[in-house]
Amino acid sequence: GRAIETIGKYHPKEEPSLIEVDSERAQYWLGVGAQPTEPVEAILKITGDWQKFKGLPGAEGTLKVKEQGPTKLELFQAALAQAENEPVAEAITPKKSKKAKAEEAEAAAEEAPAEAAADEAADK
Repeated sequence: GRAIETIGKYHPKEEPSLIEVDSERAQYWLGVGAQPTEPVEAILKITGDWQKFKGLPGAEGTLKVKEQGPTKLELFQAALAQAENEPVAEAITPKKSKKAKAEEAEAAAEEAPAEAAADEAADK
């Protein structure tokens, strides 16, 4: 049938699988007579909600928790510490002034006729 209320998440492709269940809402729905499907019952057994509802031992569940890796802030601070140890280099090339561009253009213009004259002398 149709879902009345979403009380959790299940992502099986993660390692270990991500299982989040709102235990309070699961207990409510089981208490008012909701019958979970077999896959949902298996998830409730993993989280310990089924054992809690039935009054069985093992209500703490067998849910595996993923180890927490370094946070983004820790990674950022490590990168900053590493960057402080490296020599300082300009991240961008400095912009050339109009005067420098004009000088380069003049130098290129002077070289072009000189090369053409050298080529003509070599051809003779």
